[in-house]
Amino acid sequence: MSAAPRRTWSLAQRLMAMVLGFVLVTWVLTAAVAWFVTQHELNELLDAHLAQTAALLTTGEVDDDDGDAVVRAPTLLHKYQSRVAFQIWRQGKLRARSADAPEQPLAALDVRGLSNQQIGGRRWRVFSTAREEGGQVRDVIQVGEHASARRHVLLASLRGTLIPLLAALPLLAAGIWWAVRRAVRSLERLSASVSARRPQAMDRLPEGDTLLEVRLLVQALNGLFERVHDQLARQRALAANAAHELRTPIAAIRMQAQVAQGAMQDEERRAALDATIAGCDRATRLVDQLLQLARLEADAVDTQPAAGRDTPTDLAAVAARLVQELSDAARVRGQQIRLECPPRPVDVPMSAALAAVLLRNLLDNALRYGPDGGTVAVQLLPAQATHGVRLCVEDAGPGLSDADLARLGERFFRVLGSGQSGSGLGWSIVRRLARLHALQLHIDRSPALGGLRVTVDWPRA
Repeated sequence: MSAAPRRTWSLAQRLMAMVLGFVLVTWVLTAAVAWFVTQHELNELLDAHLAQTAALLTTGEVDDDDGDAVVRAPTLLHKYQSRVAFQIWRQGKLRARSADAPEQPLAALDVRGLSNQQIGGRRWRVFSTAREEGGQVRDVIQVGEHASARRHVLLASLRGTLIPLLAALPLLAAGIWWAVRRAVRSLERLSASVSARRPQAMDRLPEGDTLLEVRLLVQALNGLFERVHDQLARQRALAANAAHELRTPIAAIRMQAQVAQGAMQDEERRAALDATIAGCDRATRLVDQLLQLARLEADAVDTQPAAGRDTPTDLAAVAARLVQELSDAARVRGQQIRLECPPRPVDVPMSAALAAVLLRNLLDNALRYGPDGGTVAVQLLPAQATHGVRLCVEDAGPGLSDADLARLGERFFRVLGSGQSGSGLGWSIVRRLARLHALQLHIDRSPALGGLRVTVDWPRA
């Protein structure tokens, strides 16, 4: 049996429920505090009234005759008067009492002061005092009050305060609902505006709302639209340029395949097949670089950090592995790769995969544009400016002019007259990695080898 779907609350409903719940809890707590405080103060006041009444009765005189004198009031002067009674006792005999006072003592005759008593199934609050004569107790005066009278007075006092507050709750709820609806109206307008937008619409939303929270949300959405627009523009440009660049090696592969197909001699066929394989290698490398660049472009607009971006990686181990992998290809042209790094691990805040991509592109460019029999130098040393790690890759190639240096890193830019095939994507990948990881990238002429020197500085790991 499937579970019932959870109810979806709107922001207005949630705010309304939370505010009204808080108001109701506050009202109940206020009523409870008012009850106990008023009850305490009322008991203090009525106890003082009992003591004052007893003090007044001690000033009167009672005839010393047999029987008790019942004092009857012709009319009630107050609605609670019938619940207050007094007794005057002399030598254990009742000499005077009010009409509603019982004939039995309100309290034990030897009790003085305030006490709570149970008489005839009713609770009484009693104050007892004595009138002395010649050092001896002559009369005992007892004044009592029904507990129900006190409760009625307490309820009457609170009724005049709490009932108007309770009656005001519907009005308060209506006011809160109006305020909440007015507050969320801006969000409803924003939701309607975003829902009505076409998928390809990336223009900015107006920021004219006076509510700070809504304005911040609009600014965040506008920032997202700008990033998505830039990403789409880069992807469209990349796709267009990639299609243009891939057309050339694919056409060359087709042409060489046709040559091999029509070749009459083995040597001619072998040369055409070698050229076909070389064209496939160039196309494969171009596709690999396009995939790397596409992943980096996606990472650039990702709001979350790239996986492993801040994971420390031993750059010395990565460099040693790449130098070993590329040494065989370098020896084909008589080139050598010289690696200089400390014997200890050199940690940088970058994943091992991205560090390998960065260094492989630098080494590939250095080997590709370096002369036959040349040297490529790789150095790892401390970076003085950032107190981190510095990577230097130098070659013995022809170097670059100032104009070419300014354009280095543009996609599909190639140096004319270099005699080497390439797409220019390697430098784009290096620059994108440097930008994503806040690396300092510097390119100049190598003072030792005469070619190009690329310096990459990592911050402290």
